[in-house]
Amino acid sequence: MPDEARLTQIALEDEMRLSYMDYAMSVIVGRALPDVRDGLKPVHRRILYGMNEMGLAANRPYRKSAKIVGEIMGNFHPHGDSAIYDTLVRMAQPFNMRYTLVDGQGNFGSVDGDPPAAMRYTEARLTKIAQEMLVDIDKETVDFRPTYDESSVEPLVLPAKIPSLLINGAGGIAVGYATNIPPHNLGEITTALIELIDRPDMSIADLMEIIPGPDFPTAGFIYGTQGIRDAYHTGRGLLMVRAKADIETDEKTDRSRIIVTELPYQVNKARLLEKIAELIHDKRIEGISDLRDESDRDGLRVVIELKKNETPIVLLNQLFKHTQMQTTFGVIMLALVNNRPEVLNLKQILAAFIEHRREVVIRRTAFDLRKAEERAHILEGLTIALSNLDAIIALIREASAPDVARHGLMEQFALSELQANAILDMRLQRLTQLEQNKLATEYQEVKAKILELKAILDSDPRVRQIIKDELQEIREAYTDE
Repeated sequence: MPDEARLTQIALEDEMRLSYMDYAMSVIVGRALPDVRDGLKPVHRRILYGMNEMGLAANRPYRKSAKIVGEIMGNFHPHGDSAIYDTLVRMAQPFNMRYTLVDGQGNFGSVDGDPPAAMRYTEARLTKIAQEMLVDIDKETVDFRPTYDESSVEPLVLPAKIPSLLINGAGGIAVGYATNIPPHNLGEITTALIELIDRPDMSIADLMEIIPGPDFPTAGFIYGTQGIRDAYHTGRGLLMVRAKADIETDEKTDRSRIIVTELPYQVNKARLLEKIAELIHDKRIEGISDLRDESDRDGLRVVIELKKNETPIVLLNQLFKHTQMQTTFGVIMLALVNNRPEVLNLKQILAAFIEHRREVVIRRTAFDLRKAEERAHILEGLTIALSNLDAIIALIREASAPDVARHGLMEQFALSELQANAILDMRLQRLTQLEQNKLATEYQEVKAKILELKAILDSDPRVRQIIKDELQEIREAYTDE
């Protein structure tokens, strides 16, 4: 009996272990970690794809956030509405995203930690750069899977013309894994990608000459380069980030003030001011006479007035030590590669994006080739019809039904069913000389296009050049300081 009990216990433990592993993998793959190709977690991908399906382009009117959340929840993401809305809000916050993917109208929160307005009050649409994530999604460039209720399909990954994983970064905690990728400058990342396509043997040190370090949306300074080097070479590193603080001295009163215009990434300004006030009250920092928040729509500005004869650099160092004017950003460049979590170095992330774009370009070209060949086939049929116009008109007039006419065309002129249908659907105006010339011109253009598309598919250098040209266009359209 004890043996049976022990065997039952072992069986139960094995079952629990397997169940927990299933749960852990579900969280890792389905919720918490970004894909190395498009840099998105499933919820972000579903929001962008869902908004695209709703027609919420950057040049279209805004729609209520509640409507968007309802559509995403009903069609793609069977979780709570607050989880979807919180993600939508974050994608619209310029102090959280280096390049916002959602264009929000209304109160979407602030750097002071103010919450956004309820979803029934705010409105949203895609930004132009978010649309670049979805270009060519209708050309079979990515695989789709059934949605949770199998009523529709959703993409496994987006075509992603922009390297979102590095330019917007990512953060997430899964079961036994965490990721924390800092944002970067789009111009630097695209330049590095173009160089890497030309020189696949580039070292990480070479890449760092183009990408000196992360580029946070709230700016600030990264102190020291060792943390950056560690992160780029090993996928893990610690960055010390400091606020930008200038010292001004009033010559009349001989008093100095510290002006803070940039904060470390994800620091709550209101809490920072509370902390400074608390330090002054507890007399842990002495020498500050006044503290003012002069931030407005033009940017952040915190003024710290000092008492007479105080040394500003000493007080500034005390503020760095005791407040979030200096923080540590722990980099963990963890992402899903073929649905497996991997810690990646800088070059591996860039190479994975290039490989993704290569697959997208090849699949898009194959799709365009198939469509061009289908069109050429139809045009060949119409050309045959125009060459035998009188016989075809006589055959159609004598036919007792469309099906009889279709079979007659296929047998007498060796046409396919598609070509025969195109001839039967042809409007009489296509018989004019002008329309006949147009058909001949279109046929020649389609044949030239087919040759061009086949040449691209047969040439890896041509594919690489297309990727480079598209990256160049992205860099020119969206790069900033």
